[in-house]
Amino acid sequence: MKIPIVDYESNDAPARFFKSIKDTGFGVLTNTFVKKDLINHVYEDWQRFFAQNLEAKMKFKFDPEVHDGYFPMKSETAKGAKVADLKEFAHYYPNRKTSTIPVTMATSELCLALEDLAMEILEWLEDHCPTIPPVGCGYRPSDWGEMVNQSQNTLYRVIHYPPLPEDAGEAVRAAAHEDINFLTLLPAATGSGLQVMDKAGNWHAVGTDANSIIVNVGDMLQLLTKGFYKSTTHRVVNPAGEAANKPRFSMPLFLHPHADTQLSPEKTAKQYLDERLRELGQK
Repeated sequence: MKIPIVDYESNDAPARFFKSIKDTGFGVLTNTFVKKDLINHVYEDWQRFFAQNLEAKMKFKFDPEVHDGYFPMKSETAKGAKVADLKEFAHYYPNRKTSTIPVTMATSELCLALEDLAMEILEWLEDHCPTIPPVGCGYRPSDWGEMVNQSQNTLYRVIHYPPLPEDAGEAVRAAAHEDINFLTLLPAATGSGLQVMDKAGNWHAVGTDANSIIVNVGDMLQLLTKGFYKSTTHRVVNPAGEAANKPRFSMPLFLHPHADTQLSPEKTAKQYLDERLRELGQK
């Protein structure tokens, strides 16, 4: 399975991107308005943060009530996994007034750009989603923008995967999982390792071109659309050889709906999120 690279500036970008998402659950955009220099600047800022000793980082330890801040190593275990992932990470919610962890102006600027792009992509997917029979709980796609606009649950996560420890055992950088949210936008990471599973259960590498933004559907959009858009399983595998001695950084933006959004007759977005966080051991 090859995930096509779609030029954001091309006239047929929405249609080609929709086809990629519908076929694979993933899409890759290039030449967007999210600039490479800004992405690199933000990576440098966060590399300095993670280079601090644990005591310094723990001053910003995550607040379990609001779920933002710094999460130390082995804070997250993927649903169904036996061991925790080999990563530490930080959470920042760009639409909240306060934050446990301080962020730079560059990070704020990047979050704004990624959220703008996410809203536009959501419009593309709205335009291609059938409205008869109704998706989700009777919502029409025109409601989606209101569901996510300025949502306080939209999350920016910066992940540091350190060099592999000698005692890694069965642990991996990120075990196979699906994302919780509506859409995930991922500026190209600093190293390879991201893989996506196809419908036959085979794994395929996702490229790391420096100008690309990787996008995938999350479980909440899958639930809302009754499976018209599918959340695809993905993972980050451990590197081999010399690459095992190098760190990897990534920083996805998770576009979330407002807490009271009714995803199905049985569940709101808040109920669904709380359930998944408990499964991850974070609530």
